Amino acid sequence: MTTGQHDCTTDADLEWCYDAVHGVSRTFSITIDRLEEPMSRHICVGYLLCRVADTIEDAGHIPPETQTDLLETYDRLLDPDAEQPVDAFMDEVEPWIPDERTDDWEVVAQTPRVLRTFDSLEEEPREIMREPVRELVDGMAMFTDRYADEGGLRLQTLEELEEYCWYAAGTVGTLITGLVARGASEERAREMRDNARSFALLLQLVNIAKDVEDDYREENNVYLPAEWLAEENVDAEAVTHEANHGGVTNVIKRVTNRAETYLDDAQRYLEIVPERHGNRLSAWAIPFLLAVGTMRELQNRPEDVVREGDVKVSRAEVFALIQQFEDGVSRSRLEELRRKMAEQPLHQ
Repeated sequence: MTTGQHDCTTDADLEWCYDAVHGVSRTFSITIDRLEEPMSRHICVGYLLCRVADTIEDAGHIPPETQTDLLETYDRLLDPDAEQPVDAFMDEVEPWIPDERTDDWEVVAQTPRVLRTFDSLEEEPREIMREPVRELVDGMAMFTDRYADEGGLRLQTLEELEEYCWYAAGTVGTLITGLVARGASEERAREMRDNARSFALLLQLVNIAKDVEDDYREENNVYLPAEWLAEENVDAEAVTHEANHGGVTNVIKRVTNRAETYLDDAQRYLEIVPERHGNRLSAWAIPFLLAVGTMRELQNRPEDVVREGDVKVSRAEVFALIQQFEDGVSRSRLEELRRKMAEQPLHQ
């Protein structure tokens, strides 16, 4: 397909991509809805490219060595010099696609469609997106290979946790920053790049803190640092045991506190992100503030992560936050909203 060509097939593929994002991520669904063209299509397609790799890396039913092979094959699809046919990847991955597909696995099953849509984009955004997506895929392959003998990830230290967070989210932050910084002054672009890591690590650490139960039961992954669990006399294989709730809760608090150290730099990222190419402040400010609200809940009731398997902001608060942005919110109000949501639910 010629670069930039938009025919009926491409339009249908793009429409499918938008629908797919709404199915796999509540947070990115909000983001995509706030963006305008062409940024909305670029972020949508870039996110789905990452989601294919993320779904394979999270798949507890796939042996680690097979996960690594699949991720390496997928990476070659994204290498313009490799000339890897998409059929080769689909032949490898199809035996592992569950009969009852979740929305995530539907995206994997439709990888040719996602790649077709990516190929239809103009050259500049494609080149900006390609390297960070491939860095994410390579990083996930490295981690599945590193813990192949354990059958799932068992992160050992805070440094390793943040290394994982970089590949899972920091690379996405690089992709976003590359797209939104086009045309910005070099000084502004550099400051955005400097703060993008904090923005990404904040969101990823909050996700890890709130999803401990699901990550272990569904993916056989333990992202909480083993060194911190050991200080609580908790074995990584027993993070969901009732007897360890107190110790695991303490570690969840520590991960949440670590996330908090990235708040100021993440806010600075939002204060300087340009609104051009269809980018809108609210697309990134809402996920930032939802992370603030989730941290509040984690600090107030961290034990619910292990007792109930979930801690998140209520739908009422999500709605109240979105309403704040309906008429546009100036950057100067970010600090006020952050302070309010750190103290109590916005809708109260």
